[in-house]
Amino acid sequence: MSTQPDSVLPSSQKQAGPQSLLPSLAECPIFVSAAAEPPAPDRYQRAKVVNVWDVPFDQVTMDSALDAIAAMVADRTPRYAITANLNYTMLAAADPSLGPITAGASMILADGQPIVWRSLLNVAEDRLPCRVAGSEMIFRLAERAAEHGWRIYFLGAEPGVAQACADNLVARYPGMLVAGVHSPPYRKLAPAEIEQQFADIRAAKPDILLVAFGQPKGEKWIAENYQSLGVPVSIQVGASFDFAAGRIKRAPLWVQKIGCEWAHRMLGDPKRLLPRYIRNFKYLAVTMAREWIDFANRRFGEQPPAQTSMPAVDRRKNAQ
Repeated sequence: MSTQPDSVLPSSQKQAGPQSLLPSLAECPIFVSAAAEPPAPDRYQRAKVVNVWDVPFDQVTMDSALDAIAAMVADRTPRYAITANLNYTMLAAADPSLGPITAGASMILADGQPIVWRSLLNVAEDRLPCRVAGSEMIFRLAERAAEHGWRIYFLGAEPGVAQACADNLVARYPGMLVAGVHSPPYRKLAPAEIEQQFADIRAAKPDILLVAFGQPKGEKWIAENYQSLGVPVSIQVGASFDFAAGRIKRAPLWVQKIGCEWAHRMLGDPKRLLPRYIRNFKYLAVTMAREWIDFANRRFGEQPPAQTSMPAVDRRKNAQ
């Protein structure tokens, strides 16, 4: 086998061993690119969570919740948030399938004054600062969207309600971008209809997907589909479309401050809401009694924790 003389080799390779003929890692573009551009850290960092009735609520105000949503939008990683009221905690206690859905949420907002009041029994650092109402957040979110150019998709509610909601928000916050509006029929969709619904959402490329399917249907639908839809933020907002559309009026501010907005809503729709609120109050009474009994037993060490049975819940009657 012939050997090439040193005289025809580049001077930098004369007298060099085999390894010196290979390019260094610094000279290889693929390694330079990887070293120069490390993955950007997530902008969204979850706030401290406060456990109330086995639901991990984020310790946030309205403003910090909106800041968290802004960070999620900037990350572009599909995530979902839950606006959880007393009804949701009751459903979560009765429906084991909601456990993974609750655990998988990137943020859970305390949309119920009893939840905030219950947190006040915790030590100071484990209390919730305030209620974060979905009926208010939809307006504040639309305002932020207009400022930052976020595209919002409105999905759910009765025919015409989602469109009226979107129209009113655009009129109130000029510059808010509507990615799409769809109110599917109140029946099980055919496979072709589901495929078209998903295709429409993906094609619209929204930054935020607001879903009004009722509890717990909305939370379950989002948890099942948010990854495949690829929307940065998906939120089940319950009756918030109705508030923004003008179909339901919020309670006066003083009623909100004393935690009685539920009563105002019930008086406006007693046939639908009174049975649900009765179930909510039964759940609340039993849960608080059990907690106080357990506390007394631990405090005085006289008896084992109480085994108070939870009231039965018909989940079919709890859609918002």
